[in-house]
Amino acid sequence: MVRDAETGRRGEKATGTRGDTETGGFCDRGRPCRFLILSPPNAPALKRNSPRRPVSPSPRRVAALALLCAGTLLAQSKLTMFPPVRGMHEMVGSCNNFEVDAGMRILAEGGNAVDAGVATTLAAGVTELDHFGLGGEIPILIKLAGKPVAVISGIGTAPARATVAFYESRHRELWEQPGHMEPMPAEGILASPVPGVVDGLLLALERYGTMSFAKVAEPAIEYTDGFPVTEVMSDWIRGSQMLLNLWPTSRDFFLPNGRAPRRGEVFREPALGKTLRALVNAEAQAKGNRVEKLQAVHDYFYKGPIAREYDAFCKANGGLISYSDMAAFHAEVDTPRVGTYRGYEIYKPGFWSQGPVMIEMLNMLEGYDLRAMGFNTPAYIHTLVEVMKLAFADRDRYYGDPKFSKIPEETLLSKSYAAERRKLIDPDHASLEERPGAFGGPLKMPVTDDPTLTARDTTCVNVVDRERNMFSATPSGGWLPAVIAGDTGLSMSERMQTFVLIPGHPNELAPGKRPRVTLSPMIVMRDGKPFLAMSTPGGDLQDQTLLQVFLNIVEFHMSPQEAIEAPRFDSAHLYTSFDFHEFLPGRLNVERRIPQGTIEKLVAMGHRVTVVGDWANLSAPTAIQIDMADGVLTGGADPRRSRFIYGR
Repeated sequence: MVRDAETGRRGEKATGTRGDTETGGFCDRGRPCRFLILSPPNAPALKRNSPRRPVSPSPRRVAALALLCAGTLLAQSKLTMFPPVRGMHEMVGSCNNFEVDAGMRILAEGGNAVDAGVATTLAAGVTELDHFGLGGEIPILIKLAGKPVAVISGIGTAPARATVAFYESRHRELWEQPGHMEPMPAEGILASPVPGVVDGLLLALERYGTMSFAKVAEPAIEYTDGFPVTEVMSDWIRGSQMLLNLWPTSRDFFLPNGRAPRRGEVFREPALGKTLRALVNAEAQAKGNRVEKLQAVHDYFYKGPIAREYDAFCKANGGLISYSDMAAFHAEVDTPRVGTYRGYEIYKPGFWSQGPVMIEMLNMLEGYDLRAMGFNTPAYIHTLVEVMKLAFADRDRYYGDPKFSKIPEETLLSKSYAAERRKLIDPDHASLEERPGAFGGPLKMPVTDDPTLTARDTTCVNVVDRERNMFSATPSGGWLPAVIAGDTGLSMSERMQTFVLIPGHPNELAPGKRPRVTLSPMIVMRDGKPFLAMSTPGGDLQDQTLLQVFLNIVEFHMSPQEAIEAPRFDSAHLYTSFDFHEFLPGRLNVERRIPQGTIEKLVAMGHRVTVVGDWANLSAPTAIQIDMADGVLTGGADPRRSRFIYGR
């Protein structure tokens, strides 16, 4: 049975129009479309040596020629919802114009990609509070020219008092239904780990940037003094009013006049502006070199007034974060996990994220001729979905903070393991089983028929500068409805809900441990040279979407914009990272732009298909592709959730 969800999922109204099966100048089977320019049927043949004479074409012939040329151009270059963006120098992709402008300003003033990426993220923490706040978390991938790719883990840890016993005996929150409590609260103060974003950004700036905190924070501070609120942020504040009113600090921050701001209304964040200015002042007052001044910013946040305010607010409101939790936290530089796919090198964060599933999926897909299958054909979608099921089964069973669990990563990322896993895929039938690699033993997880797969909320930042330095990040946490930590203006993260309470699981809650996050930026190299930087919001869908975009580019030769806008699908055959960690066997969500005949064949294979809106996939990447031969940067931004990109 095919399920048609006209309005998408989680109440999001699907927009757009039904498209055909061609994408980016390619036929529905992924082959280049060929176009012929035909002469009128009775036109005389031109003689090579015939004398030339002036011709005054009639208006009718001019109009016909114009129509012929226009039709030819349209046939060769399909229009996209967001216009193509190209440049020769630098490019920034994120959510809105405020964020992108912040990054471009820093680049124009001589900053590198890391400086601009930090500025863009800080601006997002002011202007995109619907999806991200500065009390959240962030993984960052950085590639400086001539240097190896580095990973920064700005993922906050569980407080010392956050134990399995505490959450198993907790009381029901006001918004939770009796007898239907989640293992970990999805909202509220008990969902919050130690804030990791600020130190993640400071570490990136210290190790790989060039500018002061004051300089990169300038745009964000200006926005706290007032900016016209976006449609999305206005709508989310309005939809969150019931919960925001439970927390006086959140009510005062988001509803300063007793109501949600209207779209385009100037919105001010004086409390957050005060905090950012205090951090700038701490840097200015510190003695020493640039690194020592940045350390002073860290100390003000994690060992000074901000930490004390977090401690006091949590004590007064039943939270768990203490001053000692804040003082002990440090973001870390990590080594990326690296895979290869047909000459491309794939860089992802480690097993404290879901990033390695991308390497697992590509290792399995390398054994198929995807181009011969054709773009989004039944065989192609079926193959990708079955590969996703196997990779995510490994994620759900084996991924977690490596400091607390031994992860069999050499096996999971090996080509030989992928070859064995590939044998499990039936080319004609969908699997309804959860099948992690058999070397770890079973762990009981919940199964449900609940039709929702929550994406939760996140943003994305991608920057490439003139030197072809690259910054790719997935800032998250502190999304609406968020608790504001006292008078700091900082939105507290809800990331603790991604822990599980299952004994022996690598992602089992423990004090001082990082939750296994869905956040998963991506950098791709080709022959040792930068090729692609991309990231996306979307929770469990992030790597499913990035996989499709990557293959659209490298297998079907789409531009980043075409690759992002192409019809997508996502598998819910996994244990969700949020809420009840539900498992939806065989559930496959497909956008309605995928042809009905394809959908019917997928159903016949055994997939439990839900048809969602034309543009209802919950991810929304930005991507920057680099052509090192001629220096051209080509960007893509997803119209599904109003992404924005600019270059020059």
